[in-house]
Amino acid sequence: MPANETAPPVKKKGRRARLIVLVLVLGLVAGLGYGAYWSVDGVRASFPQTTGSLDVPGLTGTVEVKRDAHGIPQLYADNDGDLFRAQGFVHAQDRFWEMDVRRHMTSGRLSEMFGAGQVETDAFLRTLGWRQVAQEEYDTKLSAETKKNLQSYADGVNAYLKGKSGKDLSVEHAALGISGGYAPEKWSPVDSVAWLKAMAWDLRGNMQDEIDRALMTGKLSQAQIAELYPPYPFDRNKPVVEGGKVDGGKYTPQGQTGNAGSGSGSGSGSGSGGTAVSQASTAAGAGDPTGLAGNATAQGATVGLRTQLSALADTLEKVPAILGPNGSGIGSNSWVISGKYTTTGKPLLANDPHLSPQLPSVWYQMGLHCRTVSAQCKYDVAGFTFSGMPGVVIGHNNDIAWGMTNLGADVTDLYLEQIKPEGYVYDNRVLPFGLREEVIKVAGGASKKITVRTTNNGPLVSDRSEELGTVGTRAPVDVSAPDRGDGYAIALRWTALDPGRTMDAVFKLDQAKTFDDFRKAAADFDVPSQNLIYADNKNNIGYQAPGRIPVRGQGDGRMPAPGWDSKYAWKGGRDGTAGYIPQNELPWDLNPSRGYIVTANQAVAEGGTGAGKYPHLLTTDWGYGARSQRINDLIEAKIKDGGKISSDDMRTMQMDTSSEIAALLTPMLSKIQISDPGVRAAQKLLDGWNYTQESDSAAAAYFNAVWRNILKLSFGDKMPKELRIEGSCMNVLGNGTGPADDLSKTVRECGTRDADSAQPDGGDRWFEVVRRLVKDEKSAWWSAPAKGLNKPATTTRDELFARAMADARWELTAKLGKDQSTWSWGRLHQLNLKNQTIGTEGPGFMQWLLNRGPWNVGGGEATVNATGWNASSGYGVTWVPSMRMVVNLNDLDKSRWINLTGASGHAYNSHYTDQTKMWAKGELLEWPFGKDAVEKATVDTLTLRPAAS
Repeated sequence: MPANETAPPVKKKGRRARLIVLVLVLGLVAGLGYGAYWSVDGVRASFPQTTGSLDVPGLTGTVEVKRDAHGIPQLYADNDGDLFRAQGFVHAQDRFWEMDVRRHMTSGRLSEMFGAGQVETDAFLRTLGWRQVAQEEYDTKLSAETKKNLQSYADGVNAYLKGKSGKDLSVEHAALGISGGYAPEKWSPVDSVAWLKAMAWDLRGNMQDEIDRALMTGKLSQAQIAELYPPYPFDRNKPVVEGGKVDGGKYTPQGQTGNAGSGSGSGSGSGSGGTAVSQASTAAGAGDPTGLAGNATAQGATVGLRTQLSALADTLEKVPAILGPNGSGIGSNSWVISGKYTTTGKPLLANDPHLSPQLPSVWYQMGLHCRTVSAQCKYDVAGFTFSGMPGVVIGHNNDIAWGMTNLGADVTDLYLEQIKPEGYVYDNRVLPFGLREEVIKVAGGASKKITVRTTNNGPLVSDRSEELGTVGTRAPVDVSAPDRGDGYAIALRWTALDPGRTMDAVFKLDQAKTFDDFRKAAADFDVPSQNLIYADNKNNIGYQAPGRIPVRGQGDGRMPAPGWDSKYAWKGGRDGTAGYIPQNELPWDLNPSRGYIVTANQAVAEGGTGAGKYPHLLTTDWGYGARSQRINDLIEAKIKDGGKISSDDMRTMQMDTSSEIAALLTPMLSKIQISDPGVRAAQKLLDGWNYTQESDSAAAAYFNAVWRNILKLSFGDKMPKELRIEGSCMNVLGNGTGPADDLSKTVRECGTRDADSAQPDGGDRWFEVVRRLVKDEKSAWWSAPAKGLNKPATTTRDELFARAMADARWELTAKLGKDQSTWSWGRLHQLNLKNQTIGTEGPGFMQWLLNRGPWNVGGGEATVNATGWNASSGYGVTWVPSMRMVVNLNDLDKSRWINLTGASGHAYNSHYTDQTKMWAKGELLEWPFGKDAVEKATVDTLTLRPAAS
């Protein structure tokens, strides 16, 4: 339930909060005033017309836009061009500010809108070259039909923009126009393609873990780091697929002959080579994962590497994350149940992607309907779309339904490069950099020119941080390098920097009618690598792991690799034609005997070389399966002894708040002898608790506070400063930069990590760490120094737990009051929705106008209802099920859906957050699909007509 829907939320510093340093603020303060555009008429000026008729240039026939009571549109047209032209027009009606900011971000042009404060972010994004890759995809990779659809969509957006001033587009555009004279340019097809790069960036896999492990080497041993990244618990948490095999260049699921549902894969590769490595064994941290130790050239470079990575991590935090901060929280749930276990006799499919809470939601609900499906008009599909991109990303058509979760494949590698004035070292040769110049235009200021340097491992991302001036000062090299003190830099190799065909895949999914069609579409889904689940009205359920996943030489991607040694390079070239696991060898499944498929970011398959093991290395950094196994258990409990699952059961499962770590630790906490009466009273809250985290639960509030303090005492204070939350300071021996430090003196050391990505974050990796450590009551991790008279030093598990219980008691007393009968998890665990531009760093009044919240919510980290929070920074919600859907393949009109916010991106429009209350309660809206159902639900009809020539 919302605690206060209109009060301005507490400002939280984060990389998304750094998105905008607004020029408009100066204009407003200078006397331009709010009244010019914050009047009632000014706010309403940008609201879309939803009834009557409008002339739209380029249309060849009429398109009807039928909106229901929540403003969700269903579009009806007679040909593909008109359908996607209308989609672009309607997206722009409701969400153009979001679209405009997004395209400037993906092309590294935020400074053109918001001034000099965005130059550093733009420089980094220009270095990655998202826009260049998107242009190359459009020019050389995408099908003619896809390009035609993209152009139609762009034409629709531009038809909406034609003749409109800033106040006609959004209040944000009005403000920006007043303060800086900004006017949006026309939309282009490449603007839409580039959005896929932002999506891939936010779902890029283990890059943050790679950085964090390398930074940990400055303070922790390899054995300690291995304890903090334990192997996946295959003995307890099921992978997505079990028992399949790769033989003769094809993956065959368990129980399949190899023919059923086979699709033609477009991927290619050079085979597994040296990648037939068990995820479990590589996760143990054995050997030298960096490949640096045995290389004489690089010995001693690790300190410089940590300096580089610390600065890189800081730079990454400044990059706007459209979907959310990349880390252990990002994920999703999806599952599909065969008709033999459902009350309908046909499959049920559920999906809820876990992304950053933002306003408006990243998703936009929409139906795209051909009045008559034909060769000229191929679509009859509905679901969740991205504003700025044509097609439906997740949803269903007349024949099939599909969902997505992040596969988490390791598709990024960082390379430490040895550089010289004339180039970079590779196999004892010096190769010239690839060079290109970029000019960043700055609103209200002079343009800035940068030079992007590229190696055969990718662009030098370390060039983009001013903090890297001292990089390499302790590395044993004598030659200097341009812009770098002593000869080392970091390159990024990433699959999304090779042009691909993901946009083709979206349109193919929207048209698919069979599992074979579905797999063929998946073959083009290059990035980001997603778990795709499937159901159809013929009672089939299925799964496909798509994506461009690299085949490495040496190394397993867990740590930065030596870029100067070709043995660590990805196999194949950088042209996207080789060096990736072939699509036909990626795991898939069709109608497994268990009757259901669950994907929730757990391991896809158990790696290794034995029978029933998957030979390719997908990643060593899976989610640890807390959510996926809970879903498996809920399904098994329901179908036991012949039970059936209904649509309501699927919704109930989506709202499950059971805590795996609470079930493990609560019995231990309850047994600890507590003498302090205040702490003992709080401890009693755990007696009889069922480990669910409802919003009104006092026990959940106390347990999560205890869990947070356990993590802080046992791990947080032992992390290097680069991983601890910014502003958290402590006295340490030495200066914290490595084993060679002078440890005879005490210094004050403060954390530098952004709140969204600080460690320990409390996700299910930390569940697994603690699960293993609690067996050793005297582990060194349980040691914590004394702090004042009331916080004695600890050396054992129960001593540390007792201290955490006391700290939690007094923390909640300060936050929630002395009377624990008034405590509730929701009062701690609040959701705030922020406009992703002015609502993050605009003046307080603007934030109050644009933002909404807080809502007190249940759920938690690594629960099925994954309202995640970072234990290092507090209890506020940082991850949410960004939408929820349950598709009924027996009767599509009985499917249900909900969005986090609403259809509109216009503040004070009635559809700005009109779905959020229902979302918070776990309610789902009706999802009409058939013509009669849509007609019955329609409250507004807008007819788009061809404009007179």
